[in-house]
Amino acid sequence: MLNMAEGLARAAALAASPVVDTLAATFANAGFELALVGGPVRDALLGRTTNDLDFTTNARPDDILRIVKPVSTAQWDIGREFGTIGARVRGEQVEITTYRADEYDGATRKPVVAFGDDLEGDLARRDFTVNAMALRLPGPTLVDPSGGVEDLVSGILRTPVDPGISFGDDPLRMLRAARFSAQLGFDVDPATVAAMAARADTLSIVSPERIQGELVKLLQADDPVRGIRLLVETGLMAKFLPEVPALRLEIDEHHHHKDVYEHSLTVLRQAIELEHERHPDAAPDVPLRVAALLHDIGKPATRRLEEGGGVTFHHHDLKGARLARKRLQALRFDSDTIGSVTKLIELHLRFFGYAEGAWSDSAVRRYVRDAGDELERLHILTRADVTTRNKRKAARLRSAYDDIERRIDELAEQEQLQSMRPALDGNRIQEILGIPPGPVVGEAYRFLLDVRLDEGVVDEAEAEQRLRAWWSARP
Repeated sequence: MLNMAEGLARAAALAASPVVDTLAATFANAGFELALVGGPVRDALLGRTTNDLDFTTNARPDDILRIVKPVSTAQWDIGREFGTIGARVRGEQVEITTYRADEYDGATRKPVVAFGDDLEGDLARRDFTVNAMALRLPGPTLVDPSGGVEDLVSGILRTPVDPGISFGDDPLRMLRAARFSAQLGFDVDPATVAAMAARADTLSIVSPERIQGELVKLLQADDPVRGIRLLVETGLMAKFLPEVPALRLEIDEHHHHKDVYEHSLTVLRQAIELEHERHPDAAPDVPLRVAALLHDIGKPATRRLEEGGGVTFHHHDLKGARLARKRLQALRFDSDTIGSVTKLIELHLRFFGYAEGAWSDSAVRRYVRDAGDELERLHILTRADVTTRNKRKAARLRSAYDDIERRIDELAEQEQLQSMRPALDGNRIQEILGIPPGPVVGEAYRFLLDVRLDEGVVDEAEAEQRLRAWWSARP
């Protein structure tokens, strides 16, 4: 339960911090209003870490720039047309924006920028009541025209105005509702949820880049499942990542299999838990989390119902990797993330062959070679993919993965497994065989790599002998 007295004390302490105090005095001396607004106020009241300092003022952009120059070491005006000036004050980055009174045309999410004259009007145009509070400076005085404090206490997300109007102005706010619900652990007001479902089609006017940005922020939450469920239930997820709601496969009375949608959400949660256990100080691993959510998206397209009540999903790993690549490209993810996610999905079933029978050292080397830089993520994803309620089976799989990680570590110590290269490179192969660059060099290199994988480290003299024998026997 939120202790409001403690929250107000934290907010007052934030207002008294050097950077806030400096700006408050500077704007007051220049004859302008200034307020700390939005996320910093919300987080101070909740006792959450505040990373950004956002201010609003009745000063226009040119005035803001003039006022902050004497007290800042850097300024930037990349958001000037929207009334925003950035600056570095006392070592911290801040943004200061002129009061806004924008209007939207409904055809795009870009507003017709209009500057306002009062703080309350500015707060009314913000996305949610918990983000529509401000600390008027100096003072500070809490300004809360839409009941944000009450919603913080209740753990509720709702819009300051009618949600249909708010989401009509900017459909991206619907994705922000899911993100804040996950980040804060809040429920979304039923009227707000209904408006999200009713206006899901309007998400089409939002750019893929902005949708991707909100999806990434959602997945960076400690428990993004609450937000994912909300997006699926309102139909929003179907508009930009339809493969996720498609995981809710129909189950008939004759054919039974685990609920793939619920399984995927559990895998995501378990992957995040393992991520925190193994790398407690690291930033959220977005490619891992995307792969965990999407690892089974190939199942709907590969499901086969068999006689006797069985269900199979042959090659859903390969199908899922292809689907994920196409979808992530459409959402404008960067190539590194796409490559990581698709490789993890493609390889996520490989380990289960190990659990069914011990692998040779050669097979373990190939597992490491194929995983490449994704090996640590693959360890986490594969462990997280065990959601069986059969305790004996779960224990057997954990033991098998403990064993494969132990063997990988032992082989790495013996052979520098991560380098995984044969003793001869392409140039040396050309010298020994007296051949020019071309496909045959690659063929020879792959032969030597297979020798390396099958037998471990082979020195240069032995590799040359093997290469000459292979060349002599080659048709």
